[in-house]
Amino acid sequence: MVAETLNTCSENWRAFKALIAAQYSRAWVCVLSTPHHFHFGQTNRTPESLRKFPASKFPAFEGDNGFCGFESNAIVYYVSNGELRGGTPEAAAQVAQWVSFADSDIMPQASTWVFPTLATMHHNRPLRMQRKNTFPVGEQATLADITVVCTLLWLYKQVLEASFCQAFPSTNCWFLTFQAVLGEVKLCEKMSQFDAKEFAESQPKKEKEGLTGREQKEEKKAAAPAPEEEMNEREQALAAEPKAKEPFAHLPKTTTPGLWEHFGKDGWSLWYSESRFPEELTQTFVSCNLITGLFQQKNASASVILSGTNNGSPISGVWVFRGQELAFPLSPGWQVDYESYTWRKLDPGSEETQTLVREYFSWEGAFQQVGKAFNQGKIFK
Repeated sequence: MVAETLNTCSENWRAFKALIAAQYSRAWVCVLSTPHHFHFGQTNRTPESLRKFPASKFPAFEGDNGFCGFESNAIVYYVSNGELRGGTPEAAAQVAQWVSFADSDIMPQASTWVFPTLATMHHNRPLRMQRKNTFPVGEQATLADITVVCTLLWLYKQVLEASFCQAFPSTNCWFLTFQAVLGEVKLCEKMSQFDAKEFAESQPKKEKEGLTGREQKEEKKAAAPAPEEEMNEREQALAAEPKAKEPFAHLPKTTTPGLWEHFGKDGWSLWYSESRFPEELTQTFVSCNLITGLFQQKNASASVILSGTNNGSPISGVWVFRGQELAFPLSPGWQVDYESYTWRKLDPGSEETQTLVREYFSWEGAFQQVGKAFNQGKIFK
């Protein structure tokens, strides 16, 4: 029997989908991933490879009957049996639903979280996911499980640290059942961080070797500084004037004096907010994203800050509302995350309020209300 072959680089999570499906279907698939068999940019661009796979994409599959195909979802479908594809039209539709969900919802967000830790792109934001059933479709593993598990693989390796995963025991157990093909997955102990230096070093550098003499002369000419233009008398006089080291040094560091001068306490009110469940705020960048959930209505201004570090980053803020009551209850659309915070009306004339306003509007001070140092903040106006 001639084995069907899968051409791919090593540790390719997309290829794992086909290998897991092949095990469930008892299909024999030979993986060609060593540098001798597969070297990205070389072996996948040879005339023979391009004849079979014109798009030169990988993983690439070649069947023992001569069938050739690429794109991991197409390959995994080909090597799967009927049970994995879904035993009924309804189950097959649900399988396709989860395969699409993994590609459109999980993978883009996972990439922005994982790839910065691998120095392949800048950092963005993570995703959230919770499982309620043992399997996405039916009572046994299908392509839906295989596709989602492989999409989550690098999340578990790079960023889903133990403290984060504790809240999802069922998902963790379900994921680890697929280790027979994945091998023993070394789960992330501490979330990897974006390394700007490593990212810069990983970027391709401009090659200057092999330039002709004429090209080298043109490059030197382009790099040479342009001759300085002569200044007229007016420009010389402006250049001779002493320059301030800090052009904004004469401006006040905070606008609170102006606020108290023009604040109308009859038409406006000040409020202090603080997160009810700070122990649940484990990652600072996730907590900072939650602040935006409050900024949904237009009858207020606020300075909301994040204090402390990971596993201890409470959210608090000072708000200026029009009127004497909170505006959130006036509209269901304004109540996003509203009940996740405590709200306390402030006395504009008290020393405590003036200290809070000064600290929260300038992002400087002791922040004794919180008891932790300032980390980052957001302004809503």
